[in-house]
Amino acid sequence: MRLFAAVLPPKEVTDELDSAVGELRKLPGADHGLRWTARSGWHFTLAFYGEVDEEVVPELSVRLERAARRTGPFPLSLRGGGRFGGRALWAGAAGDVRTLRLLAERAAAAGRKAGVDREEHRRYRPHLTLARSREEADFAPYVSALDGFEGRAWTVGELSLMRSRLPASGVPGEQPRYESLARWPLGGPLGGDA
Repeated sequence: MRLFAAVLPPKEVTDELDSAVGELRKLPGADHGLRWTARSGWHFTLAFYGEVDEEVVPELSVRLERAARRTGPFPLSLRGGGRFGGRALWAGAAGDVRTLRLLAERAAAAGRKAGVDREEHRRYRPHLTLARSREEADFAPYVSALDGFEGRAWTVGELSLMRSRLPASGVPGEQPRYESLARWPLGGPLGGDA
């Protein structure tokens, strides 16, 4: 199964972002070649594990629970946006981004220690993907429109293990589906290494 660890923003936060994305979708060219991420798919990926054998999930879960316990709740908000080349548009994070990065490092370490090792090791850049393009796209007007966006702050209180089901029907515009397999509260009694 295809898995990743994530932080999920609460409904009131996605409500605000949905409003901002609605304005972005009114910009010229917003419906030509851009695949907008469904609101139900908005999340901050902490660690992407890819295809994971089902028998590894219990060990990964134990290690993610430890990572969650070792990280206290922290404030976060959505702010501004950016792009990865001409392929992806994203909303950024503000608040205690340092702790978000620490949680991402711990989630990645949990995967490695559980035997799920991805070859790519990049510096974590917190982002919530809003749109993608198969071909090079000019995201500059969208990034500029997001410059003034600042959402309400919330307290991140849990770490989620998510399953991703990629589109299989071949229907244009079909989105991946995400389901939460487990959630662990942040903070609590400490125990062992992730």
